[in-house]
Amino acid sequence: MRVLRYIFLLIASLVTMSLASQGMLVDTVAREDTTVRLNMFQQMKERIKDRIEAKMNEPYDTIRDGTYWWRAMKHGKVDVTGKTIHYPKFLRFAWRTYKWGDKAFNSYDTAYVVGTGKNWKLMLKSMNWVDNYTGEPMPNSHIFIRSNLTSNIGLQLSFMAVSVGFTMGVTDLIHGKGKSKKLDFSFTCARFAAEAYYMENVGATTMDYRHKTDAEKYKGTIHDFNGLKRMSYGMSAYYFFNNRRYAQAAAYCFSKYQKRSAGSLIAGINLQHRDMRFDADEFPAIVRDQLPEGVEMPRFLYNDYCVMVGYGYNWVMSKSWLLNITMAPYLGYRHVIATQHENRISTFSINMRARMGAVYNHKQFFVGLQGYADIHRYRTDDYYFVGAILDFTALVGIRF
Repeated sequence: MRVLRYIFLLIASLVTMSLASQGMLVDTVAREDTTVRLNMFQQMKERIKDRIEAKMNEPYDTIRDGTYWWRAMKHGKVDVTGKTIHYPKFLRFAWRTYKWGDKAFNSYDTAYVVGTGKNWKLMLKSMNWVDNYTGEPMPNSHIFIRSNLTSNIGLQLSFMAVSVGFTMGVTDLIHGKGKSKKLDFSFTCARFAAEAYYMENVGATTMDYRHKTDAEKYKGTIHDFNGLKRMSYGMSAYYFFNNRRYAQAAAYCFSKYQKRSAGSLIAGINLQHRDMRFDADEFPAIVRDQLPEGVEMPRFLYNDYCVMVGYGYNWVMSKSWLLNITMAPYLGYRHVIATQHENRISTFSINMRARMGAVYNHKQFFVGLQGYADIHRYRTDDYYFVGAILDFTALVGIRF
């Protein structure tokens, strides 16, 4: 029995050693395979780099004639400040214009604001917004409408002061139905900023309504109401009075670092076109029956031309964290475009815009949280309405 036990232990030991050796062999092969792949990638990278350097270091005609600038550009030898290089007049004009504009419109007090050292930025954005409307769209009635949360995702690419982005609804990607879209453009420098946008939203809303007739009162709630169509586009441009020490780009464009807290008075113009329509066919039958005979739901179609005045402030909470709050009412006049309900008229426009941005910077990476509210008021002899768009955006980006 003792001999059998020794034989069994010997066999078990041999089997264990064999399995261990096989495992080590597999692990060794896996590591060697990974090393080979890394080496292949590194070799490919080195070959591409060598080819680029070889191309740039190839001999070329260095005679300073009218086409030398093009030959030099192809070999990476361009010097825009070189006085012996005969650039075309347009390129020379463009360069001088850029240098003048950069000095005149994009200079800061470096004790307060410094550049990031990178010109390009790529951002992944998650944008979420809701619409809220309250008012009297017809005589003896009052409604309150709140939209479902609209969630958009998209990309934004920026080069220096110019930024272009596009987002679309998450449900659009899944179901292929165009319910919400937003396209925006912005230009920001030290002295001023300009923004433009286009937005449409036909997502579901919830409506609370009250209506009074000569006989009785009605009230109720409509869920998943798809009869409200919203579309707007506009642009705004505004000037920063304390532009040497305050950088709005640090909070919303991520092209600057705010080193010390500072604020600035802001003033500019705001132009907007809005179109909001009710589709009465989307109302439940019980609600349609309560509408006065011959009365159609109104369409709010108008243009705003306003002057805006506000204030923005950057709080530098630490080397990496920045918080901005900006508030700007904008006042002006409104042209109501002729519809079947109203003639084209002019009326007073009073609106309010507020923004908040928090930024965390870590080397070339950054994370941002932004809140935005745009409140607008509509009043004529026949209708009264107040609308608000509330937007919350989370983003992550890289500078390069």
